[in-house]
Amino acid sequence: MAAVKKKIGRPKPLRQRIGENKSWQKASAIVLPLALGLLIVLIWQTELLHSWLDTDTFTLPLMDKIGSIMYDNSDKIWANAVDTLKVAGIGLAAGSLLGYLVAIFAALLPRLGQGSLYVIGAFASIPVVAMAPVLNNWTKDVSSDAAVRSMVSKILVVTLICAADMGLNAYRGLTEIKLYSEDMMSIYAAKKRVVLWKLRIPNSIPYVFTALKVSVPASIMTAIVSEYFAEKITGVGRQIRENIVLAQYSTAWAYIATACVIGILAYVLLMAAQTILLKRYH
Repeated sequence: MAAVKKKIGRPKPLRQRIGENKSWQKASAIVLPLALGLLIVLIWQTELLHSWLDTDTFTLPLMDKIGSIMYDNSDKIWANAVDTLKVAGIGLAAGSLLGYLVAIFAALLPRLGQGSLYVIGAFASIPVVAMAPVLNNWTKDVSSDAAVRSMVSKILVVTLICAADMGLNAYRGLTEIKLYSEDMMSIYAAKKRVVLWKLRIPNSIPYVFTALKVSVPASIMTAIVSEYFAEKITGVGRQIRENIVLAQYSTAWAYIATACVIGILAYVLLMAAQTILLKRYH
């Protein structure tokens, strides 16, 4: 009887085994971004970045200088950050609701509703620097108070940008459902509102979070840019502009760092909410 030779596979390289390790995959999602951030801080603080970019510490201040300005002006920076967060938060909520309602309308009445998707989708291609001045002039008669007029115009800009992202993604979630699921609802003679509530809306939840991953950073960035053109001199974006005009680059960088912190924290909170809600959803 012939001996059966077992085929012995070659052992996996160490690099491949580490890459396939689940514990390392989870840890690397935190370790690698932190390592990259520390590397950037190191080359920035040691002025190596300045030599690469051929600039000086007046235009590109050192990290400790920026940190000290943020600490010394924490009250003023916090007040402006709150104003920016109000605009971004209200605009994000209003835009997401508007986009989702348009997506529902398009899903239930495709012939009439898809045109509305094209309309809100067109707003995503309009630069904020072009939209903000127009809406700022359009809302000049809303109120006699400059603060109210500025708030309304900035919220409208954020709303239109966020509505486009939510509408297009939510429409996919409302329409891209398994065929047998819709057939089963038809067999039971389910009404459109039942199909919407029991089938389409639950199926759209992951797509909603996909839209929010784009909308949350976009809402903060749009709020900051729209503040450049507002009447009221408030908000992180307006402070960046004012300090650059006055050649106060260190203070401007402090507000730029504040904008970065706001964006990172907002995205972290969104990912935490997605992890909790989608885990319970599935």
